[in-house]
Amino acid sequence: MPTEPVLIAGKWRNADTTGVFYSENPSTCEQLPEEYPISSWVDCEAALDAASKAFKELRSIPAGRIADFLERYATLIEERSDALVELAHQETGLPKSPRLADVELPRTTGQLRLAAAAARTGNWRQPIIDSANNIRSCHGAIGPVVVFGPNNFPFAFGSISGGDFAAAIAAGNPVIAKANSSHPGTTKLFAEAAHTAGEETGMPSGMVQLIYRTSHPVGEQLVTDSRTGATGYTGAQNAGLKLKKAADDAGKPIYLELSSLNPVVLLPSVLEEKSNALAEEFTGSCLMGAGQFCTNPGMIIVIESAATNTFIEAVATQFQAATPGTLLSASVEKSLHKSHEILAKAGAELLCGSGRGNGTGYNVANTLLRISGSQFLRDPKTMQTEAFGNSSLIVVAESVDEAESVIAALEGNLTGCIYSSERGDDDEAYDQLAPILRQKTGRFLNDKMPTGVAVSPAMNHGGPYPATGHPSFTAVGIPGALLRFSMLQSYDNVRPNRLPEILMDEYHGPTQRLIDGVWK
Repeated sequence: MPTEPVLIAGKWRNADTTGVFYSENPSTCEQLPEEYPISSWVDCEAALDAASKAFKELRSIPAGRIADFLERYATLIEERSDALVELAHQETGLPKSPRLADVELPRTTGQLRLAAAAARTGNWRQPIIDSANNIRSCHGAIGPVVVFGPNNFPFAFGSISGGDFAAAIAAGNPVIAKANSSHPGTTKLFAEAAHTAGEETGMPSGMVQLIYRTSHPVGEQLVTDSRTGATGYTGAQNAGLKLKKAADDAGKPIYLELSSLNPVVLLPSVLEEKSNALAEEFTGSCLMGAGQFCTNPGMIIVIESAATNTFIEAVATQFQAATPGTLLSASVEKSLHKSHEILAKAGAELLCGSGRGNGTGYNVANTLLRISGSQFLRDPKTMQTEAFGNSSLIVVAESVDEAESVIAALEGNLTGCIYSSERGDDDEAYDQLAPILRQKTGRFLNDKMPTGVAVSPAMNHGGPYPATGHPSFTAVGIPGALLRFSMLQSYDNVRPNRLPEILMDEYHGPTQRLIDGVWK
């Protein structure tokens, strides 16, 4: 079988390879037949040249036409939905319905259309005019963007279909997509639709390009190249930090989503009120999608009590009764086992699970571990080892004060949540803990599990390190997500006819502008 082609400079062509790889069907543990190339630097060089040329052309293309591309692309995805869902199911083991067809695919096309709307209005550009000093500024495109997609969301976070892609394109940048090795075929189907949409809407040939895989050194060279404007990465912490170091050394922006435990604090009175209901709610959230969500609640913090013990027993029972979901790959299964070994060696008590599960394909038994607050505080770094999958660690503190110390020792997370009594009995404890947890998380929740991430302008899918590489930016939520792939451009005493239209005095477009301190 021939090796699949890469998409470079508007053409599907044979890759300059250093090797090949295959994806697997995680539900059957069988290798899929298609062969994909591992690209050398030659492919990356050609893609960067084409992206640089496309970026020059995009500067003179109206934002409305870029919006046309995004909208047409969304339509073509919908027309290919059956094929996308089928192949993504084969490559990831994720259920066709409701996960892929009814949830992730509509979210993907929806955020592409939201990005198109943002491109049309231009409000994300935040234009500011200081008439007295004749200084004007706005955000503009930064240049070619490299996007690395994750294994767990082949549509909504995919390198050529997801939020990073949509934001980079809407901001006026070309994208070089690096497919995730777990679902290269799915990414290729998206690339075909994007290529068609680009041709139909008259986009530059190098605006959307696809390579499947590179060596680590070539990947680092790609994100540090002088032609690269910025990088978006979602994936494993180890690989992401290597890219971050390379990009930081080169002075290149890189936006990372890495790992998160998403701690959920259950206060004493709310557990007394409804410990069984909370056990059911937590179990559903933790085991959904085999726990392979970046916002999966991987840590519960509780205070020692009879109600706490009832809650823990109920969760363990429900974990044991539930069939484990299919993990995304053999490497995810291996990594999950390794994380459990690390936690157990550090003193965590295994309440259930850890070994081989009775599910389909790659799977691990639903795993629940327990540790005291004092044990956690003796080695908080090890106790925050991420167990990506159907697993969670319960930290049982002796008091609210000890729970405060545990929260203070947490690293940065995407989310954090506190459940408290509706009667107000937990208010004092909430007031003590909430300010500390607030600073540890990008999105702070009350009385709601963190698993879902709404595509909302107010959403922050980000957080302090190591949840992400930078606490000030979100990977979900338009228009905010676009700012990652922009640069602030100031114009000082520039002649009126040389200004961007959005900064001209005679402007009649839809964008809100801050003119001499007043939004108009």
